[in-house]
Amino acid sequence: MSEEKQTVLSGKDQWLVLTRLLTYTAPFKKQIGFAFFLLILMTIGDVVGPILIKVFIDDFLTLRSFPYEPLMGLAAAYIVIQVGNVFITYFQLMKFQEIALKIIQQLRVDVFSRVQSLGMRYFDKTPAGSIVSRVTNDTEAIKEMFVSVLAGFIQSAFLLVGIFSAMFILNVRLALICLLILPIIFFIMKAYRTYSAVFYQDLRERLSELNAKLAESLSGMGMVQAFRQEQRMQSEFGETNEKHYNAGMRNIKIDGLLLRPAIDMVYILALMMVLSFFGITSFDAAGGVEIGVLYAFINYLDRFFEPINQVMQRLSIFQQAIVAASRVFKLLDEKELAPSQSESCSHTIEKGEIEFRNVTFSYDGKQNVLKNISFRARPGETVALVGHTGSGKSSIINLLMRFYEFEQGEILIDGKSIKYYQKNVLREKMGLVLQDPFLFYGTISSNIRLYDDKLTDQELREAAEFVQAHTFIEKLPDQYEQRVVERGSTFSSGQRQLIAFARTIAANPKILILDEATANIDTETEEAIQVALERMRKGRTTIAIAHRLSTIQDAEQILVLHHGEVVESGTHQELLAKRGLYHKMYLLQNGLSHDQELV
Repeated sequence: MSEEKQTVLSGKDQWLVLTRLLTYTAPFKKQIGFAFFLLILMTIGDVVGPILIKVFIDDFLTLRSFPYEPLMGLAAAYIVIQVGNVFITYFQLMKFQEIALKIIQQLRVDVFSRVQSLGMRYFDKTPAGSIVSRVTNDTEAIKEMFVSVLAGFIQSAFLLVGIFSAMFILNVRLALICLLILPIIFFIMKAYRTYSAVFYQDLRERLSELNAKLAESLSGMGMVQAFRQEQRMQSEFGETNEKHYNAGMRNIKIDGLLLRPAIDMVYILALMMVLSFFGITSFDAAGGVEIGVLYAFINYLDRFFEPINQVMQRLSIFQQAIVAASRVFKLLDEKELAPSQSESCSHTIEKGEIEFRNVTFSYDGKQNVLKNISFRARPGETVALVGHTGSGKSSIINLLMRFYEFEQGEILIDGKSIKYYQKNVLREKMGLVLQDPFLFYGTISSNIRLYDDKLTDQELREAAEFVQAHTFIEKLPDQYEQRVVERGSTFSSGQRQLIAFARTIAANPKILILDEATANIDTETEEAIQVALERMRKGRTTIAIAHRLSTIQDAEQILVLHHGEVVESGTHQELLAKRGLYHKMYLLQNGLSHDQELV
C-alpha cells in the first residue's frame, strides 16, 4: 500500500513548519544566547581584520613610513584577533552542534512516542518503511538544518550587517553601489525556494518508498525466496530506485544552476562595478578612492559573497529539512489514535465476564465486517469462535483488545463498558496469545518477564514449567539467558509459542484470548500444550479462535460466524445436532460424508 501523496508546501506552510521547529529551541535559550554571543565576537573579528590591513596600507605602506611600535601594535592586534577567532569559532560550532543534537533527540522521542500511541488503522494504511523513514531519515535532515542552516544563516546575517556597516564607514558611494546587488541575490534565492520545494518533496517521498520496499522485502524474505520472487522484487526496487535517482537529478540540476554559479556571476558583476568606480574616480582631481579602501572593499566583497554562497548552499539543506519536518509533523499530528479510555475511572476486572451487545464494526467505514454481534462469556467459561476466513473472528478479538474502536453497540466486562477501564487495567488482566507469536530481541527471560521487575526468577520458572516450556529451555546452553534474535527466528515455531504461553501465564491474566494458539505446533508438542491450556483456562474467561474444531470440543459455548454474523451458537454436540454450518465444517475436517454416521 503506497503512502498518501503529500501536497507541495507553500511559502506560508514552510514558514509555519519553521516556526514549529523553532519551538524546540525553547529549553535551550541560555545555551543559544551564549552561542550567539560567540557568533557576534567572531563576526567582529572578521570585520575588524580588513580594517587593520587598510590602516597598514594607507597609513604606513603607501607613505613608506614604518615606525616600529605602531606597526608591532597593529600586527599584534591582527594576530590576536585571528587566533581568537579560531578558538571562538570552535566553541561556537560545538555549542550549536550540541544544541542541535539535543533538539533532534527530543524530536525523535516525540515521534517514537507518537507512533506507540497510534491506532491499528494507521498501521493498516501506512507502510512500515515509511514510518521508519520519518523517524530516521527525516529527523536526520532536520538535524542538519539546526546544525548547518540556522547557525549558518544567523552567522551570515551578522557578518553581512557587519560588512556593510564597515563599507559605509570606509566609503559611502562604494557601499551604495554594492547595495545594488542585493535585489538580484534575493530574486535568485526566491526562485530557488520556489522550484526546489517541489523537487525536494518528490525526493523525500521517493526515499520513503525505497524504505518501504526494503522493509517489505526483509520482513518477507522467506516468502520471497520460497516463491522465487527475487527477480520481481529486484525489478520493483530498481524501478523505485530509478525514480529516486531522477528526483535527485532534478535537485542537482537546480542546485547547479541557481546556487554557486549564479552567485558567482553576481560576484563578478559587483567586482566589475567596484573596480570601474575606482578607475573612474582615480581621474577625479578631487581625489579617488584610497588603495587601502579598495583593498578593504575587495576583501569585504570576498567575505560578503562567501556567506551568500554558504546561504545558497544551505538553502538546499533548508528545503530538505522543511519538507522532512512537514512529514514528521504530519505523523505527530496524526488523528488515527488508539481507542481512548477513561483514565479517571478506577474499575478493576474481578470476575472476567465478557458481553458483546449488538456490536457492529467496519475497518474502512464502508463495509461492516461485524454485524450486530451479541454473546456473553461467563466467568471461567471458554467461548470458541469458528468460521471460514473473513468471517470476523479476529475482528472480535481486535475489538476486545481495544486495538480498534467500534461504531455501534457495547462491549462490557463485569457489567461495565470496556471504554471505562483504564488501559493498563485492560492490558494487565487480558492475556493474548497469537497464532504467530512475537518475540523481542533479548533473552528468553526478558521475553517472559517483559521487563516486569516484580516478577521473580522463581515465578518466571514456574510459569515456564506450567506450560511445559521449562523442558526445552533447560537444555539450551544459557537456559533462561539464551539470546533471542529478532522475532525469535532461531527457535522453532513450537518453542516460540511455548515462550509466548509462559509470558501470558506469568502475567496471571483474568481473561485469556487465544488466536489459534496451537496451529503452528507439532502434534507431540500440541498434546503437551493442550494439557497446559486446560490448566490455563481454569478460573479464567477464555475467548479462543479455532480453525481445528477438535481443539474446542470442550468449550462451554461455540459461536459460528459467517460474513460477520453469528449464525449458530451452542456446545459442540448441540451444533452437530443442528446439522448446520458447524456440522458441515466438522464433516470436512474429519473427511466424512453427509451420509456417514457421526459417533
